[in-house]
Amino acid sequence: MNLETGSDKAIADSVDKGLSRKQRVASPVQFREAYDQGRCYRGRLVTMWLRTGPDAAFRLGVVTGRRVGKAIERTRARRLIREAYRLNRSRFCGVFDVILSARSTICSARMQDVEAELLTLSRKAGILKK
Repeated sequence: MNLETGSDKAIADSVDKGLSRKQRVASPVQFREAYDQGRCYRGRLVTMWLRTGPDAAFRLGVVTGRRVGKAIERTRARRLIREAYRLNRSRFCGVFDVILSARSTICSARMQDVEAELLTLSRKAGILKK
């Protein structure tokens, strides 16, 4: 008899939605390439940069500068951005690396606001599935 409890189902659902190290942009060179390519989409809470190239694989890079706020605020901003991306990753298409840069207004934003803006910017960039 194979009964799945609520917590087992939650664990099973979250396994494939994780954000592993292979799915993150970590190299400063790759961040610089994204900025140099100039595919930039600005929103009220975040700025999205797209990077193309032979090694682009729809990875995520998150940037929070000191203008965002103190360390605790920057950490919260990074968590909000990563979670919004992680939850909606299956809705994106294309072969890009995505760099999301937090803006200072993100400190007062809710998760729903960040998620809505990410989807709006993705639609403008043409990477949202139809």
